[in-house]
Amino acid sequence: MQAFTVHQGLVAPLDRANVDTDAIIPKQFLKAITRSGFGPNLFDAWRYLDKGEPGQNPAARRPNPDFVLNQPRYAGASILLARKNFGCGSSREHAPWALEQYGFRALIAPSYADIFFNNCFKNGILPVALAEPVVARLFDEVAAFPGYRLTLDLPRQVLVKSDGTEIQFKVEGFRKYCLVNGFDDIGLTLRHADKIKAFEAERLARQPWLAQRLG
Repeated sequence: MQAFTVHQGLVAPLDRANVDTDAIIPKQFLKAITRSGFGPNLFDAWRYLDKGEPGQNPAARRPNPDFVLNQPRYAGASILLARKNFGCGSSREHAPWALEQYGFRALIAPSYADIFFNNCFKNGILPVALAEPVVARLFDEVAAFPGYRLTLDLPRQVLVKSDGTEIQFKVEGFRKYCLVNGFDDIGLTLRHADKIKAFEAERLARQPWLAQRLG
């Protein structure tokens, strides 16, 4: 998993509350057996005017010119600004996969659905929760200033505006540790690879029949 320490990026405003995971990555794209290729179908029903199906060429589809991510001023955005209860609905982990593969490294919203919030940390995305009035002010600033950028400093737990203003945010200590070091659940386990190998070797020495294969 890609580590997150300090990130500066262009902000894209998704001015909607209660964005559910089926809107983030619609159900028809969950058939894939790999963990890649979801970025082109992020917010599929909103980004395109035609119905999306697996295997389509994104370049041949009709983009919705009114959708925020299709507007040139937000091209290359890596921070998504949203309203409350972002990521509600089903618990599909494909939602943070799609966000990360599109290019988003961080989210800012007043609140998130619990499972989605946890899945973001496990997939290298920093979900920052700020008070609604603070988020509303950020929406106003993004609208007023094209090219609006923010810096997210996870070790210091601050959001930094271009004028140097800092806004503190909270992150649970263990989640911060994992994200700063790039540890997903597998990475956390592999920290103890030598101990695991030693345990397995000793176990097989005591119980050699466990190494035998049936048939």
